[in-house]
Amino acid sequence: MLGGAFGFLCRQYGLAADYLYAVEVATVNEGGRASSVVATRETSDPHRDLWWAHTGGGGGNFGVVTRYWFRSPGTSGEDPARLFPPAPESITTFRAEWNWSDIDRPSFLRLLRNHGIWCERNSSPNASLWTLLEIHRKQFGKIIIRAVSTAGAAAERQVDDHLAALGAGVGAPQAQELARMSWLEFALNPFPDLFAAPPGGVSAKVKDALLKKRFTDRQIGVAHDYLTRTDHDVMGGMLGLATYGGRINTVAPDATASAQRNSILDIACNTGWLDPREEARNLTWVRLFYRELFAESGGVPVPGEAYDGAFINHPDTDLADQALNISGVPWYTLYYKANYPRLQRIKARWDPRDVFRHALSIRGG
Repeated sequence: MLGGAFGFLCRQYGLAADYLYAVEVATVNEGGRASSVVATRETSDPHRDLWWAHTGGGGGNFGVVTRYWFRSPGTSGEDPARLFPPAPESITTFRAEWNWSDIDRPSFLRLLRNHGIWCERNSSPNASLWTLLEIHRKQFGKIIIRAVSTAGAAAERQVDDHLAALGAGVGAPQAQELARMSWLEFALNPFPDLFAAPPGGVSAKVKDALLKKRFTDRQIGVAHDYLTRTDHDVMGGMLGLATYGGRINTVAPDATASAQRNSILDIACNTGWLDPREEARNLTWVRLFYRELFAESGGVPVPGEAYDGAFINHPDTDLADQALNISGVPWYTLYYKANYPRLQRIKARWDPRDVFRHALSIRGG
């Protein structure tokens, strides 16, 4: 919640933080005394700045949140049924896959180009459809497309149209699975295979970026190289592309602390490992992959015409490392853009002793 929070229905309803009405926060004053503060989005609230900071300013910055209140913007009264969007009547999920054995470099280029064009053209249309393209390394053998639709009876046609757009000149994916269920059934256990973890857990590195435009052909070529190359044996490596935009982009960048309001995709270069001895090899692969994707902007997604920075809920300390971020643009601009100075002032007011801090915490202004 504190970093913005996007999910399966974000294109239709926006970020979860857009529905945050109030927070109760344990803060520490200049004298070192802790107290509980309730901050709301009401314009008359003298603590409103603390509420605003919690709509995308990230966790571990201002205090400990002990309670949240939610309601849709512009609503009033006490009836919960009138304070939130209605739950979808049903959820349709979809999963399909292409085999890497059927995908050569030209068809890979075509697939990602098709995907990017669809995302550019459907940032606002088809907001009831959210998709995730998982491009696992070739040794894993699969490129997986997932979808979540709230279009009801029209969902199957919506998914078919999306697949037709992606598969043009490439071929249709195989092993297609379509299921329709209640929202609650889905929400309690969404995509079990996607979120499953091995016994004992797994170590992971996630390097995130928000895109305003699709990948260029050069970037798609970089992706193909890193997902097929054999000099780095990284079994858990993948590139994920989640659709963004829709309702998210109808909110002004300064209305909440979540400044990225012009993106069409949230992408991530990911890797994971079980054996601690594999850490260095995995980190090398994912860092090089990310750096080459954004080589023309200093190895990071500098906010501008093509990129919109990064998402603080996927924190990456590499962005604060001048050996890895050579753009000259500081990490806090990548995460908060023009909202950072305001967050600094709020930090100075509510955490003057810098009690709540970490590697990417807000620095008091």
